[in-house]
Amino acid sequence: MRRPLVRRELARVAGAELVGPYTLLRVDAGGLDVGMPGQFFMLEAPGRLLPRPMSVCLSSAGELGFLIDPIGPGTRALCSLQGGERLHVLGPLGNGFELDVERPLLVGGGIGIAPLPFLSERLGRPPAILGFRTDWHAEAAALVPHAEVCIEPTFVTELLPDEPGDVLACGPEPMLAALRANVPDAQLAWEAPMACGYGACYGCAVEIDGELKRLCVEGPVLHGGTHGFPMSPLLPAPDTNDRTGAPTGQSPAPPPSGVAVSDGQSKDGAPCC
Repeated sequence: MRRPLVRRELARVAGAELVGPYTLLRVDAGGLDVGMPGQFFMLEAPGRLLPRPMSVCLSSAGELGFLIDPIGPGTRALCSLQGGERLHVLGPLGNGFELDVERPLLVGGGIGIAPLPFLSERLGRPPAILGFRTDWHAEAAALVPHAEVCIEPTFVTELLPDEPGDVLACGPEPMLAALRANVPDAQLAWEAPMACGYGACYGCAVEIDGELKRLCVEGPVLHGGTHGFPMSPLLPAPDTNDRTGAPTGQSPAPPPSGVAVSDGQSKDGAPCC
């Protein structure tokens, strides 16, 4: 398969809409390759020192859509952009989901659902299970076709069928750990702090099977059956108050079974869920 061409462009903001507490930021694609679901782009708002990694949520009519949780200064700056303004966009970066699956089931939690609408379209709109903290957050479920939704304290793992098929998931680390325990071969999009997006800064380095891996290069999507559980990143996130729609931030140690999805685990400055 052809590897998507990485480009950096000064992109025009096409518009932005609120989706529950989140913002769907739409930018003109220009010469950017949309890439594969699960890959990410580095979005640099004017006046911000560091870009923020975001996965593509929607792609249509020459636009790329990014679902963003405006919690920290970096993500709030992105969400405040108005139509006609411009921002630097670099990507697509990282490794996305493998689409050669027979019985896909999408699973997402909180802002981790960000890459699932694009993934759903590429896979022919398979069933999905989504977990959210509140009904307000769950308004984002409308972006994912054929989704079964649960609200805390219900666990997404409680809704898994006995034979879940090929699970592709993105969400908080405890949720991914619980899924990995239930479905060892699942494709999981992991979170880590990230500053550059292409392996130079080692801000997203984690220990997997006794070796250091850069989630921006070897990930962010990993197969649960072939990789050890990612340990805490070596470096703190660039902004420990932010959360993103890309894998980011350090999370509490995973519980032994399914967990309710919390929108408060990811921090701004890592890729793509």
